[in-house]
Amino acid sequence: MATRSRMVVVPALERSALERLVSDYLASCRARGLSPRTISAYSFTLESVFLPWASGEGITTVGELDQRALDRYSSALLDGGGVRKEPLSKDSVHSYTRPVRQLLAWARREGEAVKGTPQLPKLPRRMLTVLTREQIQRLEDHATAERDKLIIRALADTGLRVGELVGLRPDDIVATGRAYSLRVRGKGGRERMVPAAPSLIRRLERYLRARPADTYSDHLFLALRRNPDGHYGPLTVSGVEQVVGVTAERAGLDRALVHPHALRHAFVTNALRGGMNPMIVAQIVGHESLRMIERVYSHLTVTDAHDAMMRLLATTG
Repeated sequence: MATRSRMVVVPALERSALERLVSDYLASCRARGLSPRTISAYSFTLESVFLPWASGEGITTVGELDQRALDRYSSALLDGGGVRKEPLSKDSVHSYTRPVRQLLAWARREGEAVKGTPQLPKLPRRMLTVLTREQIQRLEDHATAERDKLIIRALADTGLRVGELVGLRPDDIVATGRAYSLRVRGKGGRERMVPAAPSLIRRLERYLRARPADTYSDHLFLALRRNPDGHYGPLTVSGVEQVVGVTAERAGLDRALVHPHALRHAFVTNALRGGMNPMIVAQIVGHESLRMIERVYSHLTVTDAHDAMMRLLATTG
């Protein structure tokens, strides 16, 4: 005689107020159109690192997160509070602390009684290894496909983020009189116009004319190989990273130091060394303020500052 199995309904555990707050904040991030990569990073930190720590501390509401509690959070990370329960570097603690700061700033704007702010450990200033113009040219020379040469040149001459590059569409090439620009969709969906040299625009237009017609994508840059369905799909961020890395090896450059963001750093460094107004540089590369310029590009030397001042004095007479 067959026995009937009984279904046991296990009541769902009630979420704490802090867990609901984190869920609401992540929903707000998605509603604001933050990139999937940013949301994934925030979600991992808040749900896999921060909330387990808070649970271990018996903290269930945002009101319990006073400064002492938040200092314990930062200290716990430094002492081994990561997912692997090993001591973390100051850089890792930074990455696990910033989403919590963003969460609490959002909660404060929403009217929550926020009593503290997580402290960020002080990081040493690092000297960036900046690609020279000669290295960039060597990188382009060793790319095998015109598409890849164009990708390297576009990144180096415009300072675009790799995600912005792969998001370009043919109608993002904009001409205003004799001036050319690229319409770029940056972080948070914000659009900006990035100046581009006529030579770069001509190369983009030639690539566009020779681009395969059998594609369903409206993106400018396409993959070099067909998808299983027989069409050419859009080039991805990982695809660009692979192109730059493989080309760096072919050019005899250190692959660990040559990546799409290194080309962006080279653009900003060369622009600042060339005397471009930092405010204009920040506008071109999509920084909302000068703080990033000041923090990241501290590798510019006293000689650079002196040369810029001499150029200014020469023009003002």
